[in-house]
Amino acid sequence: MIPTVRLYLLLLLGVAIAAITALIWNTQVSILTTLLFDGLILALAFWDGRRVKANRVEVTRLPLQRLSIGRDNPVVLSVRSPNQVAKLHLRDYYPLEFAVSSPTLTASLQPNSSAELTYTVHPNQRGEFPWGDIQVRQLGQWGLAWHDWKIPASKTVAVYPDLIGLRELSIRLALQNTGTMRQARRLGGGTEFAELRDYSIGDDTRLINWKATARRNRPLVRVLEPEREQTLIILLDQGRLMTAQVQGLKRFDWGLNATLSLALAGLNRGDKVGVGVFDREVTTWIPPERGQHQLSKLIERLTPIQPVLLEPDYVGAVTKFVNQQTRRSLVVLITDLVDITASSELLSALARLTPRYLPFCVTLRDPQVDKLAHAPTETVETTYTRAVALDLLAQRQVAFAQLKQKGVLVLDAPANQISEQLVERYLQLKARNLL
Repeated sequence: MIPTVRLYLLLLLGVAIAAITALIWNTQVSILTTLLFDGLILALAFWDGRRVKANRVEVTRLPLQRLSIGRDNPVVLSVRSPNQVAKLHLRDYYPLEFAVSSPTLTASLQPNSSAELTYTVHPNQRGEFPWGDIQVRQLGQWGLAWHDWKIPASKTVAVYPDLIGLRELSIRLALQNTGTMRQARRLGGGTEFAELRDYSIGDDTRLINWKATARRNRPLVRVLEPEREQTLIILLDQGRLMTAQVQGLKRFDWGLNATLSLALAGLNRGDKVGVGVFDREVTTWIPPERGQHQLSKLIERLTPIQPVLLEPDYVGAVTKFVNQQTRRSLVVLITDLVDITASSELLSALARLTPRYLPFCVTLRDPQVDKLAHAPTETVETTYTRAVALDLLAQRQVAFAQLKQKGVLVLDAPANQISEQLVERYLQLKARNLL
């Protein structure tokens, strides 16, 4: 039994009664009256708390979906009241590593009713975490005491990469397939034959199919679409620079989210997708395949991987890829740059891919560096900080210019925006048939 504020107020009322009786009668009668009054109140409070035990609410936690890192994941508790009004507080023992929207939930239910209480958890790490029981505190009918108990609901939950973002991207790609892609096909863009349709004003006359036109006695044109069944290889750096925290997540986690988003886009467009993860050596290699089963394989294989404090071997990673993949491919390398000197090995590695492959270097910039570089300064310390940030950005630009001179495609974007920009760039490459 846990006392309520009402109980404490009633016990204080006993003190007032004691003072009044002491004025009317004597001290002994005052003490006896107070003890009897407070004893009666405590007995009622004890009985009030005990009665709740026979009328406990039913609380269940709905099955938890796979949690996404860096996202607000909803958790739903279903509550059903017995045949009386129920006022209660709930506390779900989520992992302490998670940020939470509301540690304690409050509800008031009418007799024989139910409700769903929702809060969100925001994990910033991938892995498996223990989830505890549910603590319930229900108020007695007289409002004198709370009845407190635990509902066993312990389990282990897994935090995955950004699956919520993948679902949103999947919907967007599906809409594009029925909208934008149809428009592109009507415009005749691409190299792969899709269908024949009637000629309309403005169509390229070079696309007229003269044999079909002669057979049907009306002009027909070929509809072309971007070539499918190409190969997309993603090389993800898990070295030292990828261990840094950017916008609440490790840079590697942003890169992993971008890897899965790009893989989903590639599979959606009919490409074969393969992924390699490397530091001093290639630690994980998933050969290119097509089909949605490949995405599930990528999620399961890549989720347990964590970055390490080792310098990456770009040349070694590229060499292993070249030895295993002979067909021309789009090779996307996701990493980060510090300065011109540190990027020399990256430049050498990507230069080996041209012109046989189409290399694409993707770097994850820290938005905080941009903010410091463009912030006004008022002290010597902030001036030096801004100078360092500007120098870092300038050296990145020089490194990117050298990559572009070697025929390497480049995308440098804030880490928290990299997934969207990378997918958009990939779709542009597909539409323009650069591969």
